[in-house]
This record gives sequence, C-alpha cells and structure tokens, in this order.
Amino acid sequence: MNLAQIEDNLQTLIANIKPETFIYDMLLAYDTPKSTIKRLKADGGLNMARNANEVIWKSKLWFKSSDSGEIHAEFESIKANPTAMRHKPRFVVFTYYDTFLALDTKTSETLEIKITDLAKHFDFFLPWAGMEKAQAKYENPADVKAAERMARLYDEIKKDNITHTKEEVHNLNVFLSRLLFCFFAEDTGIFETAQFTTAIKNHTQLDGSDLHSYLDSLFEVMNTSNENRKVDLPQYLSNFPYVNGGLFRNTHFAPTFNRKSREAVLASGDLQWAAINPDIFGSMIQAVITPEHRGGMGMHYTSVPNIMKVIEPLFLTELYEVFETALASNSVADKTKKLKDLLKRIRNIKVFDPACGSGNFLIIAYKELRKLEMAIFKELDKLQGKYGSGTFDFGESSFSEISLKNFYGIELDDFAHEVATLSLWLAEHQMNQLFFQEFGRTRPALPLMETGNIVHGNACRIDWEMVCPKLEGDEIYILGNPPYLGSRRQNDFQKEDLKLIFGEDYKSIDYIAAWFYKGSRYILLSNSKCSFVSTNSICQGEQVSLVWKRIIQNGIEINFAHNDFKWTNSAKSNAAVIVIIVGIANKEKGSKFLFNSNLKTSVSSINPYLVEGSTIFIDSRQNPLSTFPEMNFGNMPADGGKLLFSLEEKNDFIVKEPNSEKYFKKLISAFEFLNGRERYCLWLEDVELEIIESMPLVRKLVLELKKIRLESSRPKLAEYPHLFAQITQPRDKDFILIPRHSSESREYIPIGFHNYSNKAHDSCLIVPTNENYLFSVLTSKIHMCWIKSVAGRIKTDFRYSKDVVYNNFPFPSITEGQKQELEKHVYKILEEREVHSEKTLAQLYDPDKMPEGLREAHRQNDLAIERCYREKPFESDEERLEYLFKLYEKMIEEEKNKGTLFEKSKKRKK
Repeated sequence: MNLAQIEDNLQTLIANIKPETFIYDMLLAYDTPKSTIKRLKADGGLNMARNANEVIWKSKLWFKSSDSGEIHAEFESIKANPTAMRHKPRFVVFTYYDTFLALDTKTSETLEIKITDLAKHFDFFLPWAGMEKAQAKYENPADVKAAERMARLYDEIKKDNITHTKEEVHNLNVFLSRLLFCFFAEDTGIFETAQFTTAIKNHTQLDGSDLHSYLDSLFEVMNTSNENRKVDLPQYLSNFPYVNGGLFRNTHFAPTFNRKSREAVLASGDLQWAAINPDIFGSMIQAVITPEHRGGMGMHYTSVPNIMKVIEPLFLTELYEVFETALASNSVADKTKKLKDLLKRIRNIKVFDPACGSGNFLIIAYKELRKLEMAIFKELDKLQGKYGSGTFDFGESSFSEISLKNFYGIELDDFAHEVATLSLWLAEHQMNQLFFQEFGRTRPALPLMETGNIVHGNACRIDWEMVCPKLEGDEIYILGNPPYLGSRRQNDFQKEDLKLIFGEDYKSIDYIAAWFYKGSRYILLSNSKCSFVSTNSICQGEQVSLVWKRIIQNGIEINFAHNDFKWTNSAKSNAAVIVIIVGIANKEKGSKFLFNSNLKTSVSSINPYLVEGSTIFIDSRQNPLSTFPEMNFGNMPADGGKLLFSLEEKNDFIVKEPNSEKYFKKLISAFEFLNGRERYCLWLEDVELEIIESMPLVRKLVLELKKIRLESSRPKLAEYPHLFAQITQPRDKDFILIPRHSSESREYIPIGFHNYSNKAHDSCLIVPTNENYLFSVLTSKIHMCWIKSVAGRIKTDFRYSKDVVYNNFPFPSITEGQKQELEKHVYKILEEREVHSEKTLAQLYDPDKMPEGLREAHRQNDLAIERCYREKPFESDEERLEYLFKLYEKMIEEEKNKGTLFEKSKKRKK
C-alpha cells in the first residue's frame, strides 16, 4: 500500500467516524490484514485488554477511548514513563473522538491533534504499513567547533611556515595530529587535567619564539620510557607520561610560532575535548591537507549522522533487534542465554573499510558495538542483582572484549593510515572511560598499544582477504566511502586499476565500481555484507549495465539503499555532494529496505536503479518499445566550420555572393535553441554541381572542405565535400527537437517544434513527426523521472539518448481522444512560452525563475500524461519510477510473446 492510499483511507475514516469500530478501521487503513483485525475483535484472541473501551495488542498498540477528556491526564503520565507499560506497545492511542492523542514509544514522538486532522499526520503510524521512520542523528556541536578552531590554528601556523613539498606538508600534518592527541589527553584523564596547555603557558615565551623547541623536547620525552629517560630531565618535562604506540616515534620538528599562533594553540586547548568524537581527527586532517591531495585521493571525511546511515542498516539495527528480542524473553534462563550469545557474537564481528582514510567509519562502528556491549552488561548485571548471588558470575570478562584487532582498513595515503590507527585508539580510550563511569572498572590508558589492522596500500590492487582474513564462521561487514571519480577524472594509474579488476569494458566505469565489485566477490557465499557510499551516477544510465551486471550475479543482491541525499562533513570547507548508499549481500528471504529522506520502506526486492522491483537492465535498443515514431540524431556537419555561419557572417557572405542566399538555412544547435541565438548553414543538398561552380565563393569553401576531409580520419567524406557528413533529417517533415545535454537542475528539459526548413545540429535529437501529442509526453514529469534514472551524464548534466532513454521509455497505447487532450496541453505550454517571448528557454526553465503560468501549464500537462497510465496521480518520483519499471517489464514480456507467436505462425505456414 502506498502513501496516497493510506491518506485516502484515513480521509474516508474521519469523514464517517464510528466509535465502536474506529481503531479497527484505522488499522485497516494501514493495510493490517483483515484476519488480524478479526483476531483482535475476538475474545481470547490478540486483544489482551479487559475493558470494552480498550484494545491492547502486544508490542503493537494500546488504544483507549472515552466520551470525555478524562484520559488526557493518564496519557501525560504514560508519556513521562513509557517503559512502565506491561505489554510494551509501539503506539499508544487515546481519544475522546474530538482530540486525538498518540505516542510513538520507539521515537518518543507525540501527537495531539483534532481527530479530523488525522489524515494530515498519516506518516506518524507508517510502521504499521511496514514503513519505518528513519531517525536523524544530529551532529555534535563540539566537533564542528573543534574543526573550526583547529583550521584557524593551522592558518596561523602556515603564515610563518610555508609548505612547498609533500614532506613539509606531511611534517605539519604529523605535528597537528600530535597536538590533537595532547589536547584530547589532558581533557580525558590520560594526562593530568590541563597539563599540556598549562606547561606551554608556564614554560614558553609570550611571543612564541621558543615554543617549537619546547614541543620538540616534550614530544621526544613522550616517546621515551621512564627507565630510559635522562637523569637530569627537568621536572616539567618528566611529569609527562610515556605514550609509545608509534605516535611520537619518528622525528618531525615542530613549526615556528609567533605570539598569535601560540595564542591559537592555547585557545584550541581550551575546548572541551572530552566531548569530541575521535572521528573528528579526519576532519582536522582534511582541513590541512592540500586541495589536490584531498580531491585526488577521494578522502571524504564525514559526519557521524551520515556514517550511521551506512552502519545501521548494514548490521547495527539487526543487532539491536536481537537485543530487544532477548529482553522480551519471559524466562530468565532464556533471556540470559540470548544476551550471552549476542555478547559473544558482537565480540567476534569483523569490520573492514577498504578505503578507510583516517578511520571515521571504523571508529563509529567500534563505538556503536561498544555501546551495545555495555547495554548487554547492564542487563546481565540486572539479572544477577535480581536472581543471582550478587556477583557477576555469567562467565564473562569483567572488561570489554571488543578488540581493535577486529577492525581492518586499507588506505592509500601513508599519513591518513597512521592517523586511522591513532584515532581508533582514542575511540577505545573514550569508550573505556564510559565503561568506567557505568561499571567502575577499566583498563589503564597508557602506554599505547600497537592496535588496529590498517594497511598502507592501494585497495584496488591488494587482495582484501590478505588484509582481513575470511575464516570459517566469521561475521564480516565491509563499509566505507571510497573515491568516486567518474571516467573523465581518472588518471592513467586509476584506469589501470580498473583494467586489472574488470579486464574489459572498463574505460567508462566510475572508479568506485571497483570497490563494489571487489566487495561482491569478497562476501560471496560467506557470512558477510557490504555497503558503500557512492555518487548516484553508479545507479544511472550506462553505469547500471556496465557495473551491476557484474555484481548482481551468483546470488548477490541489493539488500538496502538510501536514495539521493546531501552528504556533508565537519571539515573546514564543508563539502556537500549528492550521494546514495547501497548495501549488497548474499540473496536471502526477507525484507529489503529503501530509504527516501526520513522514510524507511520495507520492500521485497530492489533493482540496480534503486527502485522496488526485480533486477532489470535498461540496455540500448534499436526501435521504440512504445508506439512512438523513430528518433534520430540531428545533422552532423564535420565541416571544419566551413559550412556554418553566424548571422553577421551569413549576411556578409550574401553581399559578396548574392546567388547563395536561397541556400542558407537556419541551423539549430542545442546552444542556440536554449539561449535564443541565431546560426545558419550553407545547405547544398540536391544542389547541382554546375550551380555550385557558378558561385566562386561557394566553390572555394567546398574545395577547402574537401581538403580538410581528405586529411581527416574519415577521408571518404571528401567524396561529398558540399554536404554535411551525416544528414538524418527528412526533407518534408516538421520535427520535435530535444537537446542532447541539459542541466540536472531543470525540472523539465526544454524541447521545441520546428519547421522542416530548419536544420537540426547533431547536438540535438529529433523526432520527425506530425504527432504533436508526443511533445506532451517528452516534456512530462514522468518522462523526466525516467531520464534521471536511466540517462547517462556529462559531469552532472543529463545526456539524453535515443537508444537507451527514448527507445526504452514505456508509454501505454492511448486513444485518439487522449492524444487530442494532450495536444491541448502542448499548445498551452507553447502559449505560455510566447507570453514571455523576450526570455530564452534557458531562462524560462530556470527552476528558480520559471513563470507561474508556464509552471502551471506543465503541471496540468503532467496530470494529463499520468492519467494515460492510471486514473490517480502519482504521489512521488519513487512511485512513478516503480510504476514505469513494472510497465517496462510487462511490455518487454509482451514483446517477447508476440515474437514467439509470430515465429510459431511462420512455422505453421511453412
């Protein structure tokens, strides 16, 4: 059931409320099976309530009605303590058929509305229809503040420490990572409180002149064990502990400072570093590495809320569902066993990021598993306190057993891979502190241990199983945010990476496809799953066939996906790109999940275009699937500019060669069409040679063009030096024109009607036809949805194609009356354009400046087109696409059956 149906059902419900059946009718509105409703109504069935005005459905619903407002106070007390409810309902619904009160116990959202407004809030109860509400996790303000403060510090340091080489940049990055560690250490109990910044205040000059030498000495001390330190070491240095772990191992001299940069160091130290997520280290590094380094390596340092969009559907949500199931057990022994089994499971999970950068994804995955482990400890302690001897005797360690050794990564940048190890250790320390707060025990912080399995290398060329061994019984999750890099932005080395992985047909493949392909091979036939962030291009146009045909095979499927959303980070220059998240797994029964904005929908299958439906690939085809006329490219000049003229050039030529005037035709290229410019061509089709010879200037152009073509890669074209290289346009048919490339920001690709006397350039596509209704189809929203999904891209612009987009577009057969109705909308659109004739099409179709009359004409046209598919308008682009793909499959199947019947008929005739 889709959203529009649910809203309609609720509208019908509130139009005729029947108190005796209200809650059952409401459940039916969300597609609850009638058999379930019957059991809720029956005595001794699902309804566990004892009172006539109540319905209690375990873990699902507590409904209570009244003739007055007396239940309002009871509802408020439930809001304050929802965990006290015996049957743990997801939704609490109280009403006295005027006011409607509801509580979602999972999200803590509440609803207090007039019951007549219920349909406006239909999304509140979407989990009843299998569509979970995704909860946003918001950015930690301390992270953002730290990123900004450190970026300012870096800017101050750079003023007196210009970096010219990679080594100098590396040296500065190492220094900043050491500063970050010290800030973190003095605020989290590793050092004494404010020990680092206080030492700087007390033992360095105000002008900063000696700060670099002080820090060099201090960092050397931190890398020296107590027994190896000099006897005469000043106390203000010897007070600092031995750190080890590799952070201070190598010599990297501190930069020079002045008064302002010294103050910036102290100001950064004043932040509350205990509140900082260790993954902010990545953002710190992004703020300082060179722009070409950042872009070339694809190092996208990301915010925690975005990382959770990968981690939760990949494994975390399912782990918490197992946890909740364990808590729901009535038997103490059963509950204990399930909790211990889950504890053992999460302690053995491996997490692998083969493009780990500074470790953001690994850090957050580690922290989330530690949080779940702590939740299990609490529940086991409760059980022990209630039923045991008072000591923790469940046979488990008193400390966390989730080891950093189970976290693996590959990183191409040598420094980032070092920082990933450091960041993981800081995450461990942070979680140990939380563990201590909860349980009063933890392991010592220092010295640091060599932890994490972060490998420095090229993930495209390293055997992933050598980095993260895949042993029998292992549960492994691969995740991350690999470099995107479309085919035109790849360097030779990256092209070679793709060649080594794919072998053939690799030149047009996005670089990130290498990670998806290697991930699919890694998880095959194992207890493993994989999910990566990607630009949406990998699930659009030609990429779908090039990439996903190789991935979705041998039992691999897409098991969840986040459709387009803006991916932001906490770095100094907050990058924002439109991305998707795609999860792949071995095929198994059960629901798959599609995320659109904050809506999570359970579906049976997801196709490579990230739409609900079976796996299909929209490949090139020679003829239209629908009953459309043929589409062609415009005419290709290949003339070296000899036959093409601006308005001024044309007029000058005619003055010198008056007899040529009638052979000039208006030439329409995409640029001229969209921007209202004029261009002309010398069109000599069917012009006899004697006539050309009689015009000296024309003859001169033709001879020059012949020479150009003889020296070109296609010398045969020189046989026709007076003509365009390719003439595709019929002589006597008007045509619809579509620019081959159009901005992705437009709601509609501007298209136009043109008389056959005009000549179309090959930067456009044309449909020679007198069927004007086709204009209505091609400029509709549903056709735009198809374009966005299956068309290729030039950078971010749409690349319309006849063989993939037009020839595959599914459009139902319609009557002559429907065609006439569509033509009315065509004329209305053209009329609205004419009202603003002073504006170009580029201006008219600018989404921020589109005239309201034109926008409304298109809206009415959209409604008319959608009525050709079905009576009820579509509610969303996702719904449109789902319908189109199903219709496409149906039409392809019908086409195959017609072919089969035709072949059988021929055999019978023989």
